[in-house]
Amino acid sequence: MKQEEINRYDVIIIGGGPAGLTAGLYTSRARLKTLLIESGVFGGQMTTTDLVENYPGFPDGISGSELGRLMEEQAKRFGLESLKDEVIEVKLEGETKKVLTQEGAYLSRALIICTGTEYRKLGVPGEEEYRGRGVSYCATCDGPFFQDGKVIVVGGGDSALTEALFLTKFVRELYIVHRRDALRATKIYQERAEANPKIKFIWNSVVQAIKGDSIVRLVTVKNVKTGETREIEADGVFLFIGLVPRTQFLKGLISLDENGYILTNENCETSVRGIFAAGDCRKKLLRQISTSVGDGATAAFAAEKYLEEDK
Repeated sequence: MKQEEINRYDVIIIGGGPAGLTAGLYTSRARLKTLLIESGVFGGQMTTTDLVENYPGFPDGISGSELGRLMEEQAKRFGLESLKDEVIEVKLEGETKKVLTQEGAYLSRALIICTGTEYRKLGVPGEEEYRGRGVSYCATCDGPFFQDGKVIVVGGGDSALTEALFLTKFVRELYIVHRRDALRATKIYQERAEANPKIKFIWNSVVQAIKGDSIVRLVTVKNVKTGETREIEADGVFLFIGLVPRTQFLKGLISLDENGYILTNENCETSVRGIFAAGDCRKKLLRQISTSVGDGATAAFAAEKYLEEDK
């Protein structure tokens, strides 16, 4: 058998978060030969969430890692093939989509992009230098390393507050630095944070620099209204200041908005026939596990209809 025949699929899904796993479940159940390519952990960012409380069917909540494991197990039960690799480019060869990874090339008739997002970088001195040595973007991953420590959380949205609340299980003191004087997070998270004695707020402020020796020791914070700066002793800095779509490899192939999110219609169809997008990488109002699951189902069904018409 030729290598090209081995690597040919009906559908290729790029990204193994809730959107990708749901899409894989639907296409595999439709008896479409499907390959899901994921460069990291199956389940995506969901796996870094300690407790998912707003996904239907789990009244007591469920850990993100367990939910991801169950989704992966269910999709693979119907024959979904998976691959741990990083996609570097997608090319069009007529109606065929050619997906190039670090390890090989794969061909498909339909493509579903579910690459999600990654945390936005702060871009201040010391951020890259101390990444993994006190600078983190994942409380669930790194929280236990800061037992009885003092940490700073940067941000004011849902991610910042849920991660801060999780960190209070380990740290003795936590500061939330927010550039405004009011939080953007869901009210229930605000109430929990304000009621937690370990959490203190530094309003109208931004981080200007992260300093230390072999690990983080100090964080320079500036008040955006007064211009006053001060240094705060800290063992770690957790950054949750927004998200950036993982779509850099798609520039020039399909239509993206000014922030890099994929433009689609209500059926998750992109500007290129046979290419669909689902989940957080798609431009939409709400980015949640539940909306990603809905996107994944819609994109898979649209891909199935496209392939039927394409015959």
